[in-house]
Amino acid sequence: MTYLGIDLGTSSVKLLLMAEDQRIIGSASAELSVSRPASGFCEQDPADWITATRQAAQELRAAHGVAWAALHGIGLSGHMHGATVLDRADAVLRPCILWNDTRSHAQAARLDSDPRFRAISGNIVFPGFTAPKLVWMQENEPDLFDKVAKVLLPKDYLRLWLTGEHLSEMSDAAGTSWLDTGARDWSDVLLEASGMRRDQMPDLVEGTAAAGRLRPEILAEWGLSGPVTVAGGAGDNAAAACGMGTVSGGAAFVSLGTSGVVFAATDSYLPRPESAVHTFCHALPDTWHQMGVMLSATDALNWHARICGESPAALVAELGRQVQAPDAIFLPYLAGERTPHNDARIRAAFVGLDHATDRPAITRAVLEGVAFAIRDNVEALRAAGTTLSRVTAVGGGARSDYWLSVIATVLGLPVDVPQDGDFGAAFGAARLGLIAATGAEPRAVLVPPPTARTLLPDAVLGDAFDAGYARFSALYPLLRDRNSPPRK
Repeated sequence: MTYLGIDLGTSSVKLLLMAEDQRIIGSASAELSVSRPASGFCEQDPADWITATRQAAQELRAAHGVAWAALHGIGLSGHMHGATVLDRADAVLRPCILWNDTRSHAQAARLDSDPRFRAISGNIVFPGFTAPKLVWMQENEPDLFDKVAKVLLPKDYLRLWLTGEHLSEMSDAAGTSWLDTGARDWSDVLLEASGMRRDQMPDLVEGTAAAGRLRPEILAEWGLSGPVTVAGGAGDNAAAACGMGTVSGGAAFVSLGTSGVVFAATDSYLPRPESAVHTFCHALPDTWHQMGVMLSATDALNWHARICGESPAALVAELGRQVQAPDAIFLPYLAGERTPHNDARIRAAFVGLDHATDRPAITRAVLEGVAFAIRDNVEALRAAGTTLSRVTAVGGGARSDYWLSVIATVLGLPVDVPQDGDFGAAFGAARLGLIAATGAEPRAVLVPPPTARTLLPDAVLGDAFDAGYARFSALYPLLRDRNSPPRK
């Protein structure tokens, strides 16, 4: 038997085919585009998701026909928070408003001012979340809003096409601002407060549970005999955690991508919305996760490299292998910051430059500034009740041992680097498909990948980096005040 993970990303759909022993057989992807019809707007046509999935499926079937024919289970992953609105005939009413669309910032602030939202959902109502988008529709597209019969998250629209079912699961639903995250159920109070009803929501299952089977039309199109079970799946970060085996309390990973994420699994519900920590359901029953998000991780290094006219790898190579004590301080708020500040207005800064500051010194400051911001996220998680003993590093930035050594020293934690392999959201989704189709015990399937190496904190430089972090932390209020609107 084989298992398929479908990961609906913002820029592409990726399909990954996995054997029963979790060996990756092959993968294929198809690109997607986004539309930006106005400043702050970001949309996609859900029909494009189906077209791209079909294209990738055809490619994967052509390359691995025998393994494809043995398909037994499918798991779904996708970008979160998107508002896919359907009428009573399941026709799409308008393009999906995506996670990075900020048009509903005023509506989000208004909902967030209602204390019930943080108390019940466990999170700030961010502009990218789903509920404020529907309030925006109500106020700006009332004729369309009146026709809304169902609101589906992006991956769950793919599920509707695959199975004919209106279903979602807990990890994705937790990013809507409509879920009672502790109770793992829709909140009638929050729905009513945003002008919605429970019957407009999909039914909920756990991510490891069966959530429909492929329709006969899809079986015929894909050359399958069936039946093929479709799992509940997960939102993209929870699916990536399933791929990384980050599913038990205390397990955590740091993702050094364009943005940065500190993701920690928890065995209990530990909300702390005032810290801008996301507290969402995990894809496993009775499991949650906390997530801190910084908006510029490798993006900060890419910005520096673009100015220097060099590649990021070349700049890091100039530093050698020996980590040095921090000197100049960089605050990496190039696009604002989410955790712990929830500050869209804040902007980046260098502090402490002098005549001796050269290009390697600025590169070190950029890497250290991102590491200090990651520590901000870890401290926010600790304040919310999550204690970490080590973290696993993933993403493009994890290829730099120098950077990981800095992060280990700043956090005072060992940083593990997994062996090379594809342990991302598509792999995690395939694992969930295996669990749903076979009834396997989730934690027996969702094991961490082997560790290739571990970067340890530098005991000699620990005090110097603690002092650097103290300077970094003290600078944020000064920047915040400078970026605040002038008094009238």
